[in-house]
Parts: sequence; C-alpha cells; structure tokens
Amino acid sequence: MYPEYLVAPMRQELVDAGFQELKTVEEVDTAIPAEGTVFVVVNSVCGCAAANARPAARFAVENGKKPTKLVTVFAGMEKDAVDKARDYMLPYPPSSPAMALFKDGKLVHMIERHMIEGRPAQMIADNLIAAFDEYC
Repeated sequence: MYPEYLVAPMRQELVDAGFQELKTVEEVDTAIPAEGTVFVVVNSVCGCAAANARPAARFAVENGKKPTKLVTVFAGMEKDAVDKARDYMLPYPPSSPAMALFKDGKLVHMIERHMIEGRPAQMIADNLIAAFDEYC
C-alpha cells in the first residue's frame, strides 16, 4: 500500500474528470453490474498511468458519447475493491493501469497495461472513443 498523500493527486485527477472512486467491495458490486454503461479505470502510481492512462481516460470522457457511469479503483490501495473489480474483468489477467467498459454488467471492451505502455494518450483515447461510440 502507498501513503495516501502520494496517491491523492493521482486520485483527484480522475475525480476532477467526473469519476467516482470505488473503495469497497460493496461499491464495486453496486457500480459495475449496473444497467447502462460503466467505464472502469484501474488507476496506478506507475509512469504509464500518469503519462498515458489517466490523460487518455480524461480525453475520452470529453467525447460526445460517453458511458452512463465513470468509476475508478486504485491498484495498491483498496485491495479488496480492486480485486473485486478485477473479478468482473475476467478472463483478463490483473493489470494496472487498465480500463474496462461494461454494458448492462457485461464486459464489452478492455484495455490492458500492455496496450497502454508506450502508446500516446491520444491513441488510447481514440480506442476508448470508438468503444464509447459503439456501446454507449
């Protein structure tokens, strides 16, 4: 687990973009299987989260079409909530950062860490926007 003062600005970056933080298993179980579309970002302290994942998520949710609900969990912090969110992302292996789009509780689009590392934020955002256009 990381000190809260270290992750606070990283959390806030997504909160400021309209994401709700999920810190408990109950919050995850309420949010992800909900009706409509839910975009989940598994946030992280790593450099690719800072340079690629969080900026891509912010760009994508500025799109005309966007998910009904925007939520985030933080890897290395609320372990039970993160593990529960990752359960919904199966069969994909645990990955952070990662991004998943659910429609009516079903996983319809997934971006794993290996798809984030070394790619520009705009390229990742374009991938997300295409998914939002299709499913939202």
